[in-house]
Amino acid sequence: MWRHKCSLAIGILLVLFIMMTVSVTRIPQGITISESIKRPASIFKQTDVGPGTTITRPGQVLIPELIADEAALNVTGHMSPRLENATFFSLVRNSELDQMLSSIREVQDRFNIRFGYDWVFANDKPFTEEFMTTVRSYFTSGTPQFVTIPREYWSYPDWVDKDRAAESRRDAENQRVMYGGSESYRHMCRFNSGFFFYLLSSYRYYWRVEPGIKFSCDIIDDPFRLMREGSKKYVSAMIMPEGENAVKGLWTVVRQHFPADFFTSQVDHNNLASFITDDGGLTYNLCHFWSNFEIADLDLFRGEQYQEYFNALDATGNFFYERWGDAPVHSIYVALVLQPSEIMFLDTVGYYHKPNHACPRDETARKVNRCLCDPNEDWNWHTWNSCGKNYFKMQGHQLPPGIVW
Repeated sequence: MWRHKCSLAIGILLVLFIMMTVSVTRIPQGITISESIKRPASIFKQTDVGPGTTITRPGQVLIPELIADEAALNVTGHMSPRLENATFFSLVRNSELDQMLSSIREVQDRFNIRFGYDWVFANDKPFTEEFMTTVRSYFTSGTPQFVTIPREYWSYPDWVDKDRAAESRRDAENQRVMYGGSESYRHMCRFNSGFFFYLLSSYRYYWRVEPGIKFSCDIIDDPFRLMREGSKKYVSAMIMPEGENAVKGLWTVVRQHFPADFFTSQVDHNNLASFITDDGGLTYNLCHFWSNFEIADLDLFRGEQYQEYFNALDATGNFFYERWGDAPVHSIYVALVLQPSEIMFLDTVGYYHKPNHACPRDETARKVNRCLCDPNEDWNWHTWNSCGKNYFKMQGHQLPPGIVW
């Protein structure tokens, strides 16, 4: 009898030993992780940091279950991918906490869990303790930072007539201009056009993420690294036309600001002017990069040339008298000033921002990036949207599968 009990006891001990071996994963020496990474015990397994492991920066050990397969830490096979001087950036209100948490999870699951880039959150009001605490609890990689926007970046300049601005909002609402009656939307567009980059002074690149967005594909390559290595300055994932009634006077100011040859001579300026105008600069064709997804070299906006451009627009007061959005403001400048080779269209991420969805047309790309989307719902190539074709034509790119000129 005692032999049976002894055998049973040994069996139980063996099972416990195996369970402990499986549940405790030792991180190989030389892998860097961040002390700030916090994982709910109910989701992640316990991690035993071995002797000699350096704890220096975020992003390298992110899913302990995958540590046994060292290549899984980085899809390129490198144990410690180089992080660029870059950050995510979100303009968000306290009331948008749930939508922001959803976006954080999307970015973490599809990309940042392998890298660990920082994230700057900005608000025109102070963030509540609940907002900051909850956001921090969602981070498994990267460091969240919270910034209150200075009043001068989110207020009426002295030259704007507030009564006229209020009347303009009423008129726009009656004309059913999207967000036409919103005062805060106008402050947001002005802030995103001319001030946001002042909050990101310690970074070279930024990636804009809005509350409630989704990515239906894995983002395997680091866009920041691709930008540095390819000398890219602007990245977009969705191209479409702007509402004409939202930018009535914008093109007039643009034509007054830039010399005529910016619109007519691609040889001299080697730009993408023909992406935004079909008649040599006489009119704006409304095409723009949808800037709620925007990855950019921040030096693009910090330079004197962009500052002069923004100041010329801002002096009109039309961020408030009309409803100029930051998307056409950025896009027009990018198309006129950058070389085509400095602009990149990232069409493999499956980006979604209500109500528009992008999905890779190429079947192989969808499989490689584990996409969960329907390419027939891709708004970049919708029948009424000629801006995508226009961009590809100007860049000399081949159209995606199933799309014809």
